[in-house]
Amino acid sequence: MSIALSLPQLGLSLAAGGLTTLSPCVFPLLPLVLGGALQGSRLAPLAMGAGMILSFAAIGMLLGALGPALGIDGDTVRTAGAAMLIAFALVMLVPALGERFARWMLPMASAANAASSRLDGGSVFGALLLGGVLGLVWSPCSGPLLGSALTLVASEGGVARGGLVLGIFGLGAAVPLVAVAYASRRGFVRARDWVMARIERVRHIFAVLLGAVGVSILTGGDKWLEAHVLQWLPEAWVNLTVGI
Repeated sequence: MSIALSLPQLGLSLAAGGLTTLSPCVFPLLPLVLGGALQGSRLAPLAMGAGMILSFAAIGMLLGALGPALGIDGDTVRTAGAAMLIAFALVMLVPALGERFARWMLPMASAANAASSRLDGGSVFGALLLGGVLGLVWSPCSGPLLGSALTLVASEGGVARGGLVLGIFGLGAAVPLVAVAYASRRGFVRARDWVMARIERVRHIFAVLLGAVGVSILTGGDKWLEAHVLQWLPEAWVNLTVGI
């Protein structure tokens, strides 16, 4: 995985994960989700965040291995992935499309919610498992964001790359979750007001970035950028990152 391509992937995945937790239909609910966990153990929110990171990393590794195992042509996957990134950008920009996508995601979210209700989030192990399914519970809100991260993995392939990109997505989602768990009530209210005032604008900017990445893949602009950036990087650094 070359550094010119991996840094945009990792940056987009981190931002997508953070926006998942900070979305208007998830962020205000975090104190309710985390309250019992924090009362059960001071380490439970950290375990919940770790579970989220591990589950997304596992999904990424599975998806990264799927393409080569099925013998799917890499160029075909890149083209399809670019088209999906543009589609997800439109879903995030057009409210009607976003609402329809959320309805499609509801069955998966309902199944994940049923599974999470049987977990004891107050114990460290239970919190670890609960963190693993929270992303699916919130999928009607985070579907386009999670889909964009999955598409970034599918467009390049590779088990290590898939685990890294989706693990970074999980990290982005886990950081606000853990921060809210240990914040004071006054601090949470202040953060909530700040997030709610800016989240839609940030989502729109992110959607435009997703669309731009999709267009760059379709036109070969990402490879052009990669070739030019590699010329300016130290040879040792290039050899390290290309080997990932």
